[in-house]
Amino acid sequence: MKNIAVIGAGTMGNGIAHTFAQFGYKTHLIDISEKSLEKGMQTISKNLDRMVAKEKISEEDKNNTLNNITTFTSIPEGAKNVDLVVEAATENVDLKLSIFKELDDICSEDTVLASNTSSISITKIASVVSNPQRVIGMHFMNPVPVMKLVEIIRGYNTSDEITKSIMSLSEKLNKVPVEVNDYPGFVANRILMPMINESIETLYNGVAGVQEIDTVMKLGMAHPMGPLQLADFIGLDVCLSILEVMYNGFKNPKYAPSPLLVNMVQAGKFGVKSGEGFYDYSESRKAEKVSKQFI
Repeated sequence: MKNIAVIGAGTMGNGIAHTFAQFGYKTHLIDISEKSLEKGMQTISKNLDRMVAKEKISEEDKNNTLNNITTFTSIPEGAKNVDLVVEAATENVDLKLSIFKELDDICSEDTVLASNTSSISITKIASVVSNPQRVIGMHFMNPVPVMKLVEIIRGYNTSDEITKSIMSLSEKLNKVPVEVNDYPGFVANRILMPMINESIETLYNGVAGVQEIDTVMKLGMAHPMGPLQLADFIGLDVCLSILEVMYNGFKNPKYAPSPLLVNMVQAGKFGVKSGEGFYDYSESRKAEKVSKQFI
């Protein structure tokens, strides 16, 4: 595999494109929004600048990485003649099914079709493809260029050959691939999301405040980030979507989203990307933090 297409220029998509390009793969970054593509490329450039500043890569490495990425606003153009497509669109089952239907018409039979979904069934996604054996899950962790894990999810029909190929490819990206089977939430989110949801319930029930809950988990359980802060970084809308997938998949009340989470998402408080979640990430808050540095 030498030519890669990544669909979606958001947080996960631009991180996946960055990673492939950094390791020498010709990468097509696709998004219907030109603005999203520009923002995604800016993010990649900034992240590469940090790596240069930390002397993890050279300036030449940065330029080569950026030169390996070509942007497209059209899936038919961007996904044409590639060896692998990694879909990293919004965690919405109807959207993903629509994209994979389109990919099935566009791509050759030899093209591997992967989804970065964090919870949606790979078997269901593969059901709209004429050859479901070539469909697989590649669940990268955020931030993609830094985090080592890639959950490799086998759908019911995913072939051994495709699985071995994607496991090997992940290792070439200096990642650690872990093969898991196709059940709601897979492994990472099946364990993580109930913990985040219970943390939100603990806040909702008035047991403790946001910082207190996060401090207990950081200092008591050696977590690098508290669960409420982590939820903000993942996106509260994404957390809600994953919990709903698991709740509907298992029909088990333990996966039912907290009413507080539902209300916050309905109010547009998604976390970092909206400027407010359990913590305040607004520009005024940033300015306040900067001003305090000079007092």
